[in-house]
Amino acid sequence: MAVTAALVKELRERTGAGMMECKKALVETNGDLDAAIENLRKGGLAKADKKAGRVAAEGKIAEAQGPGKAVLVEINSETDFVAKDENFGAFADKVATAALAQDGDDVAALLATDVGGNTLEEARQTLVAKIGENIQVRRMASVSTDGVIGSYVHGGRIGVLVELEGGDEELAKDLAMHVAALNPAYARVEEIPAEVVAKEKEILVAQAADSGKPADIIEKMVEGRLRKFLAEITLVGQPFVKDGDVTVGKLLEQKGATVKGFTRLAVGEGIEKKEENFAEEVMQQVAGR
Repeated sequence: MAVTAALVKELRERTGAGMMECKKALVETNGDLDAAIENLRKGGLAKADKKAGRVAAEGKIAEAQGPGKAVLVEINSETDFVAKDENFGAFADKVATAALAQDGDDVAALLATDVGGNTLEEARQTLVAKIGENIQVRRMASVSTDGVIGSYVHGGRIGVLVELEGGDEELAKDLAMHVAALNPAYARVEEIPAEVVAKEKEILVAQAADSGKPADIIEKMVEGRLRKFLAEITLVGQPFVKDGDVTVGKLLEQKGATVKGFTRLAVGEGIEKKEENFAEEVMQQVAGR
């Protein structure tokens, strides 16, 4: 069967592979479109496996929201350049949409989801083959509630979900923006592990002991500094990012709301990054890694 331009075009549209790869696959399969698709997928898997060990610490946080539920997913790439690619962005949005329909936060189950006749894992492998970088769906987080959900994604790099009881969506989104900006470790003091409090108190006692002040004064100093520390690391204790004269806790009280919890994801956090300069990065791209 002759390999026509129309056949090559159809294969490109169905697989996302490059023109020369499509033409080669069709020639090898004598124009058999289905066989060519299978060969390209096998090749994509081989490329994906080859690149899987490379550090992917850039990427994007994608978000999707529906009635009573919202999700965040982190999809990683090796470079910020690829993270801004429209194909990468479309894949990230597809993953987030699929995550919204899934129960739980299991990434393996998410990747096994069928979307348009292919699993998300197959779509990931195809994208790796097309773009030439290691791409990973690293993690997802979801909130399902009868309360109010606020979501906010800052520049594709930081994503936050906040769950409220009472209040409204505007308040919830404002608090999501606050969490993105100030990154509190906990929602309330009650959530802070006892060992964290004990360790900080130990440090403060040691610092105050050098002051030479009486024991009762030292005790008051430590109590005051400990309260300040606990306020600084909790959402309700921090000054509200839009109005520093009021704490988040006071704002919630004014709005008749309580915060049930929040989730904050930042691209690449916890991943040891390999330092590379931009010139080297471009040369690697040109070399067709």
